[in-house]
Amino acid sequence: MNVWQPNSPLGGLPFIKRARSLRSSSYDTSGANRDFKVVPPGATHVMADVEGCGTIKHIWMTTRCYAPQYMRKLVIEMYWDGEDNPSVRAPYGDFFGIGHATGKHYVSLPVSMTFGDRRGPKGPFSPAMNWYFPMPFGQHARIQIINESEEPIQNLFYYVDYELYDAAPPDDLGYFHAAYNQENPTQALAHPGDEPNPAPWDLPGINLDGAENYVILDALGTGHFVGCLLNIDNFNASNQVFTWPGEGDDMFFVDGEAWPPSLHGTGTEDYFGCAWGFPSGEYAGPYHGISLGSDVQEHFGKWSLYRWHIEDPVRFTKSLRFSIEHGHANDQSNEYSSVAYWYQLEPHKPLPPLPPVAARLPRRWPEHGLWDQ
Repeated sequence: MNVWQPNSPLGGLPFIKRARSLRSSSYDTSGANRDFKVVPPGATHVMADVEGCGTIKHIWMTTRCYAPQYMRKLVIEMYWDGEDNPSVRAPYGDFFGIGHATGKHYVSLPVSMTFGDRRGPKGPFSPAMNWYFPMPFGQHARIQIINESEEPIQNLFYYVDYELYDAAPPDDLGYFHAAYNQENPTQALAHPGDEPNPAPWDLPGINLDGAENYVILDALGTGHFVGCLLNIDNFNASNQVFTWPGEGDDMFFVDGEAWPPSLHGTGTEDYFGCAWGFPSGEYAGPYHGISLGSDVQEHFGKWSLYRWHIEDPVRFTKSLRFSIEHGHANDQSNEYSSVAYWYQLEPHKPLPPLPPVAARLPRRWPEHGLWDQ
C-alpha cells in the first residue's frame, strides 16, 4: 500500500489535485443585495446546471415560504449525465435530515441544519442546510428545487460548490442517489398471545422473512449504502409499556438473498446508535443521532433518526433491500417515512414519483412543540 495514501478527509488535504473550483449561487448579478431567487407555486428552479466532469462538493441553501408545512412541499431533484429519471428525489426538509415538515438545529459529519430564532419578523425561515456528501458526475449535473406548495418561495438562497476535472471518471465511480419512501400508516400485525405489559425480551410474534417490514431502500445494481433518515410518528401508542416502535429490527438483504439477511439487527434504537430506548431530547453525533426527538419517549411523539454508514458502508453487487420492522414483528401501526442515501454504478432502478402533496404531509400537526412552517 502506498504510504502516502490518505485514509481520512483531513489526511487528503495536502495532496494537490488538478481541478477547477467553481460555484453556482443565487447572488445578485447586478451587484445589489437581492441575493436570492423567487420561485412561484408549481415552478421549478435549477440551482446548478453544469457541463463537464466533476464533483459537487458542498451545498448550502435556505428558504422562506409562507405555505404551512412547506418543507414537505418543496422537492429536491438531482440528475447526472443527462439521465431522464433523477438519481435524487426527496422532500426538501427530509433530504437534509429531518422529517415531519419541520426543521431544527443539528450537526452531523456530512449533513446539518443550523437554526437560530425560529420566528423572525419577516415570516417563517427554514434552517441553513449544509450538505457534504460528494456527488460526482461524468458529463453533466443538474440540481433543482420544485415548489409544490400553494405559496411562492419568497427567498431561495443557495451555493452549489463543485470541482471540474480534465480527467475522465474511472469505471468504478459510483453516482450518488437518494430516495424518499413513506407508509402512512404502516399496517400492524396481530400476534397470538398479545397481552398488556409484556416483558420487553418476550414480546409475542415471529418474523422469519421480513416481508411486512417497512422498506427504506430497494435498489438494483452495484454499489454501497451510506445511510438513511427514518421518521416515525408514534401516534397509536397507549399507556402500556413498550407500545413504541423501538423493538423493530433492521434487515439488509444483499443481492437477492433469502432469509436470513446478511445483516440483521436487534432493534430500531440499536441501529441508530442508542440503547434501552432513545435519550430524552435530540442528540447529534457525526455518524448517528436524533435530529428531532419527542418529549415523551415510549408513547406519543414524532422522531427523526439518522445513521450514516461512512465507515461501514453496506456493499452490494446485484441488489440491496433494506427494511426495518415497525415494532417487534411489525406489531405497530404508525406513520413512517424515510430517505435512503447510496452510491451505485448507473443505470439505477427508476425512482418513483413522490406521493401527492396532501398524502405526504404529517398525519398530526402541529404537536409536540413543532414549528408550523
